[in-house]
Amino acid sequence: MPVKSIIKKEAIQLLQALIAIPSFSKTEDETAEMLQDFFIKKNVPVQRHLNNIWVTSQNPNPEFPTLLLNSHHDTVKPVTGWQRDPFEPTIEKDILYGLGSNDAGASLVSLATIFLHFYYQENIPLNLIFLASAEEEISGKNGVEAVLSKLGKIDFGIVGEPTEMKMAVAEKGLMVIDGIAAGKAGHAARNEGDNAIYHALRDIDFLKNLTFEKTSPVLGPTKISVTQIEAGTQHNVVPDQCKFVVDVRTTEAYSNTEVLDLLNKNTYSTLTARSVRLEPSGISAQHPLVQAGKRLGISTFGSSTLSDQALMPYPTLKMGPGNSNRSHTADEYILLSEIENGIDIYHQLLSELISFYKKQSL
Repeated sequence: MPVKSIIKKEAIQLLQALIAIPSFSKTEDETAEMLQDFFIKKNVPVQRHLNNIWVTSQNPNPEFPTLLLNSHHDTVKPVTGWQRDPFEPTIEKDILYGLGSNDAGASLVSLATIFLHFYYQENIPLNLIFLASAEEEISGKNGVEAVLSKLGKIDFGIVGEPTEMKMAVAEKGLMVIDGIAAGKAGHAARNEGDNAIYHALRDIDFLKNLTFEKTSPVLGPTKISVTQIEAGTQHNVVPDQCKFVVDVRTTEAYSNTEVLDLLNKNTYSTLTARSVRLEPSGISAQHPLVQAGKRLGISTFGSSTLSDQALMPYPTLKMGPGNSNRSHTADEYILLSEIENGIDIYHQLLSELISFYKKQSL
């Protein structure tokens, strides 16, 4: 049974209501309350921990696999350059403007709609959990990481992010490194001191030109970028310390810890990772979820951007309406037709997956 147009319209109205409420990371209380009320009005029991909201299948069967449908309801703060009110959900023809419309409000309301569609159906050999998580934009400790243990057994998941409804079967991890090059202070007018900047530059040049032996067939090479540098107190003092920040995007070819160890063995500076917990993630091409998508003609790719799936210890697929290039930009928008099409494709994907598990049980 296809998803009715009136239900798609309701999803768009929910997105408009969410846009109208500021929900920056760590301050998502009001959107969490709205989502909670949304499901209560549908007579669906809701659970909440901090600002994370989730609902589950009516009668989950432990013999069936459990699929998590997840997206986030927090947003970044609006950048300069907005020509519209970021919290005014304006519709112009097929375009809905507003902060968080593309990242990731469209995915959130589409997955919520699909959960409700299958919630009322019986004899489905698949348990569903819908989770609206907080603090995704900052990979915060009070987001998905704080709630996963409360959801019970999960076998695999769909993480809603703007991918133009293509299947991101792999995602790069993230590691932010603080580098400190040490030297010795001295007077710049005399041949004194040991300039920490020069030591840092040598290491930065190494990082710039480093080529890793192993490359991911889906995500490509590990990417390293030096993004910040700071040194010196005044013009006539040779600095005894130079600090810099390194952004590292890892693939399944190396763990974050392996990359950190390799860099420390080949640099003069002391390199310290702020965290190694945001590992690369993905799902096998042979997984039933991916195979279901392929039978529908949905293409796959590897994603360079980070999402909550980095914190999930089971196979996950990233997929949702919208375009990643619009995320975090001025006058962010989503097409209404993208939401409607996204709901249809999610429906087709889950229907195909359910059909697969029904055949497996025969």
